Amino acid sequence: MTGEFFRVDGLVVRYGPIVAVREVALRVEQGEIVALLGANGAGKSSFLNGVAGLVPAASGRVVFRGEELQRLPPEQIVRHGIALTPEGRRVFPRLSVGDNLRLGSASQPDRGAVEAARKRVYELFPVLEERLGQSAGTLSGGQQQMLAIARSLMASPSLLLLDEPSLGLAPILVDHIFELLARLREGGTTILLVEQNVHRALEVADRAYVLVGGEVEREGPAAELRASAEIERAYLGIGVSE
Repeated sequence: MTGEFFRVDGLVVRYGPIVAVREVALRVEQGEIVALLGANGAGKSSFLNGVAGLVPAASGRVVFRGEELQRLPPEQIVRHGIALTPEGRRVFPRLSVGDNLRLGSASQPDRGAVEAARKRVYELFPVLEERLGQSAGTLSGGQQQMLAIARSLMASPSLLLLDEPSLGLAPILVDHIFELLARLREGGTTILLVEQNVHRALEVADRAYVLVGGEVEREGPAAELRASAEIERAYLGIGVSE
């Protein structure tokens, strides 16, 4: 691993006069799970949206496999191999499970790659294959989260951005999601994970960054951060700018 698989330098994300992300620097090496942690309002989702091109970066660089992506539109960023599963699932409720999956592969011109991705998705989420004709809005919350992740995987990403995948799920489904993350890493997918369940995130992650007020306050190996008071401080909201 070279450390140059994915790198962000000095990323700034603004919403009008509000600065949500303040010159954040972060790297992800190929094959890692890296957790991005912090309290509500710390800038985690804004960071992922800036990387994915959903919110224009005010400044900074997003470098993936040696190419700068920060000025590209979202669909081109997906074609480069980065896919975002947003917070709140955001499946298309009136479309079938199968149609949701097809939309996930829309940016992939290689039909062979699409079929390989479909096979992998069915192996990871057999319940989705059983419900291809069912409207996505009639799935349970856990199944909708599976569909949201599966839709991202249909683009065959090398880097998967996951925003709060366990949010609102029952404990047994949370276990399933974290088992899935480990399986995805074993299958070659690199993951940048935003997750409110800090302890579970640090169990599965290799390294982690802590955001406070849109800035990186702490970074390091997940094993070290598990015992760090900085994590508790961040989740208590001390010093967090909303």
